[in-house]
Amino acid sequence: MTSDLDGLLTFFASHHAIRADTTLRRAGLRSELVPGPKDLSPNCGTAVRFKLDEWSQAAVVLEKNHVEIDEIHRWAPATDAWRRESRRS
Repeated sequence: MTSDLDGLLTFFASHHAIRADTTLRRAGLRSELVPGPKDLSPNCGTAVRFKLDEWSQAAVVLEKNHVEIDEIHRWAPATDAWRRESRRS
């Protein structure tokens, strides 16, 4: 079930998103590739959903594996609105 994947990572390019998803899964963290919202990341059409409360673990894994992210967002499934988080890797 992906309803608890309330974080969204955006990227500069799709290959970063694919690499992030693979890296997170190999580390035992849940993630899912999803279409990237154009209003959040016009550079890349792919994003990764994950559990926002696992961000500290995910950040360590992504940094260790040299995976570049653009921004971190809170995923709001009930609306079309996205709330920007002020976190960066």
